[in-house]
Amino acid sequence: MPSFGFDNSYARELPGFYVAGQPAPAPAPQLLFLNDALASELRLDATALRGADGAALFAGNVLPDDAEPIAQAYAGHQFGGFSPQLGDGRALLLGELIDRAGRRRDIAFKGSGRTPFSRGGDGKAAVGPMLREVLIGEAMHALGIPTTRALAVAATGETVRRDVALPGAVLTRVAASHLRVGTFQYFLARGELDRLQRLADYTIARHDPALAGTPERALGLLHAVAQRQAALIAMWMNVGFIHGVMNTDNMTISGETIDYGPCAFIEAYDPQTVFSSIDHGGRYAYGNQPHIARWNLARLAETLLPLMADAQDEAAIQCAVAQVTEVIDAFPGLYAAALLHGQRAKLGLFAATAADDATDTALAQDWLGLLNAQSVDFTLGWRQLAGAAEGREAPLRDLFVDRAALDEWLARWRERCAHDDAAGGPGATLRAARMRQASPWVIPRNHRVEEALAAATDGDLAPFEQLLAALRRPFDEDAAFARYAEPAPADATARYQTFCGT
Repeated sequence: MPSFGFDNSYARELPGFYVAGQPAPAPAPQLLFLNDALASELRLDATALRGADGAALFAGNVLPDDAEPIAQAYAGHQFGGFSPQLGDGRALLLGELIDRAGRRRDIAFKGSGRTPFSRGGDGKAAVGPMLREVLIGEAMHALGIPTTRALAVAATGETVRRDVALPGAVLTRVAASHLRVGTFQYFLARGELDRLQRLADYTIARHDPALAGTPERALGLLHAVAQRQAALIAMWMNVGFIHGVMNTDNMTISGETIDYGPCAFIEAYDPQTVFSSIDHGGRYAYGNQPHIARWNLARLAETLLPLMADAQDEAAIQCAVAQVTEVIDAFPGLYAAALLHGQRAKLGLFAATAADDATDTALAQDWLGLLNAQSVDFTLGWRQLAGAAEGREAPLRDLFVDRAALDEWLARWRERCAHDDAAGGPGATLRAARMRQASPWVIPRNHRVEEALAAATDGDLAPFEQLLAALRRPFDEDAAFARYAEPAPADATARYQTFCGT
């Protein structure tokens, strides 16, 4: 097959950090999804990628001439327990492209068969979980949240065995990189400090080039990752997203969301919400996500300490420990600032200063407390607040049982909005419009996602395509998509579970 124009820096610069591999052949490839807009970003011809040739490519039967398929090595803490060797057990990095904006992007398969890291698994994937990656990834992208994205999904024409027999598929995923906290842990666990240094330098050159060659670049990398993750988790929290499996091998150095396995969105607001079938103790509950991000950063810091101080120099070690501890301890403040920034947009406060931080934080926390106490739908609560900003309070009030508590909060909010306007805020009409751009009307409602995936598994892609169209326009109130804005019945949400798909 003609080349893609790959420039494979990971394979070229980091030998020993991966094993070469080849995708398993697919007996009857069929292209289920192709992301035309993303293909254009990557300088690929979407028209040429459709049809039988595209199906064969995205199922793994043929590869571009310049592809160098490799399975990357990494370790990871999974639900708090350390596994020194994980790696790409069902994924292959095909190569890297420079997109139209000059960004380096990984192109990788997921579900393409066994690798040396498969640990007894079949390395395959099913249609449903791979199309879930499309739906959630495209929704997150439309919401403005950094994310890996799906370029294509191809059915393989074979059956994979999980609890039941399911049609197989391969996802083609695009990422800023697949470097993870677990990548660093892999080499620290083996005491391979030379490779750890090479990994750090490669990572810095790729994601934080301003740090390249500087004396304290390892500490600078930790700072940069902390800032990216604080911003990312705050965005998750402000749309009600639950990742479901925040293991260190699922935390990217780039700050992108990766791995849409047992993920879900909350409906009635409750910080303790857990949907993942494997999260028995609620480690990765919605409200725990900022704390887990900090914990994961501490694990990254552990891998960078040997690069910051000689193991024989006790004073240098203590200094390095103090430096990384300062970064980890600063994370809650970074996160709180990022969260408040997003909450202000959702509250309609656009002329705020640092002097308003305490007032606005309390206002946001009390609003969330109201949603929690009265089991109000998180997405609709925020969205209808925008209507209240221009005087249409009835839809908001209909969400609450204890309206006296709502009225008390609304009085404080209106007073704060008036203060905002006096300081140069936008006024009621523009405020409401801006609030609607911060609080989506449509999210991937769990029951609609399952509905679409079940139909696709049975061969009907129409519900998937209709839902995807709605998710790509999350802020637009389009009557054609009204069913996707409706919450699930409470009993359906109460028994809802998500699964990894492996």
